[in-house]
Amino acid sequence: MAFNDCFSLSYPGNPRPGDLIEVFRPCYQHWALYLGDGYVINIAPLEDGISPSFTSAKSLFSRKALVKMQLLKDVVGKDTYRINNKYDDTYPPLPVEEVIQRSEFVIGQEVEYDILVNNCEHFVTLLRYGEGVSEQVSFL
Repeated sequence: MAFNDCFSLSYPGNPRPGDLIEVFRPCYQHWALYLGDGYVINIAPLEDGISPSFTSAKSLFSRKALVKMQLLKDVVGKDTYRINNKYDDTYPPLPVEEVIQRSEFVIGQEVEYDILVNNCEHFVTLLRYGEGVSEQVSFL
């Protein structure tokens, strides 16, 4: 396998606990954090029973979200994803054990959602780095 294959969307690699997962939805990215054994933690609108792509789009207009532990394949649906720990050079990642512990503590909790200051990318970077960061809001 060529070096570039590890960074392509067709071969997203094998995530490790604590990795940030960037899911490519039409017009924006949804973010999750890999917990292990095929599961991720992410935030989603309080409504259930809608497709993953629509759920994430609906969260753009929601003020509340639910912290969920879900299978990565269910969160991704028919979209593509990649492992993207893009802030590691700027913010040192917390120890994996701490990231997992912080994640487990918030599963099932209702949280405030704001696309500009508290979106899904802010949520997962707060878990990984202890600092909520999101570059995608600069494109709005």
